[in-house]
Amino acid sequence: MASLPDFPWDTIAAAKARAAEHPDGIVDLSVGTPVDPTPQVLQDALAGAADAHGYPTVWGTPELRETVAAWYARRRGATRVNPDGVMPTVGSKELVAWLPTLLGLGAGDVVGFPSIAYPTYDVGARLAGATPAPARSLLEYGPSAPKLLWLNTPANPHGQVLPVDHLKKVVDWARQRGVVVASDECYAELNWQGDDPTPGILDDRVSGGDHTGLLSVYSLSKQSSAAGYRAAFVAGDPAIVKRLVDIRKHAGMMAPWPVQQALIAGLSDDTHVAETKKRYRARRATLRPALEAAGWRIDHSEAGLYLWATQGEPCRTSVAKLADLGILAAPGDFYGAAGAQHVRIALTATDERIAAAASRLAGR
Repeated sequence: MASLPDFPWDTIAAAKARAAEHPDGIVDLSVGTPVDPTPQVLQDALAGAADAHGYPTVWGTPELRETVAAWYARRRGATRVNPDGVMPTVGSKELVAWLPTLLGLGAGDVVGFPSIAYPTYDVGARLAGATPAPARSLLEYGPSAPKLLWLNTPANPHGQVLPVDHLKKVVDWARQRGVVVASDECYAELNWQGDDPTPGILDDRVSGGDHTGLLSVYSLSKQSSAAGYRAAFVAGDPAIVKRLVDIRKHAGMMAPWPVQQALIAGLSDDTHVAETKKRYRARRATLRPALEAAGWRIDHSEAGLYLWATQGEPCRTSVAKLADLGILAAPGDFYGAAGAQHVRIALTATDERIAAAASRLAGR
């Protein structure tokens, strides 16, 4: 525990207080938590399963696992997902944090992840007593490969999408070295470069239909405005998933039965996902040009719920400048030293607050 970093959000308390002084109120674009109502199809499924007098299973029901497999085939180009290689999780963050421990990693083992990344990859390595190893490319690992390698595509915070060819090279590299690859893909449906979801690690073109050593992590928090449900799952190598199930049985780590039913409903309905994407696309179309007109450069950001913005200055300076406008952003150094000149600006605010931010950036 002594090796864990301070909780990063505590470090922007002063900027938040400054932004809150704006006469029209704060526009908080620092946290990627959805603000829109959870779609009715999920609410109905949750309510319909409210009589949950028995314990749920760690592995999830056969219907849930088959629904996840069918969703990968329909939406993610992965036609060979084995339902035995699917397990619901209590949100995706808990799996990210505990996967190194559940895989038996510890002292002397290395967990790799991108140099600009969601902080929980680092935290998960530390919780297991393993060594966190951020890297810009696989070449940085040299001859000693990590035991576990995290990918994040589309990435948080910067929205970069890894193409099929890149993912395939990672898989080939990992299989030559016996590395488990876990790909965090929870923004896949929010692709701004086209109508289809972004490619993932289980895609037939990437994996060749063989999911040995591969895990895909997914959540309904973003695509279904259901962050409060903690509705997520992992899919991929059945042997690895069985290990996770067996250990989690002892620890009581199980997704609640009503949430499992909501997962089934959410993954079976594409209409609400399209509506969610349309809503965020409109907010993005308002905020991005306003930032660019105010002198910000937007890097990557081709998918997901964030704009990765810079004015070529230290990120904390940028956070303070935005706070003077009543806008709160997340400093890029939350996500690693390589993000020290960027800020992450979320699209997760109401239409009215997004419009207010655009107006303030324009000096109105």
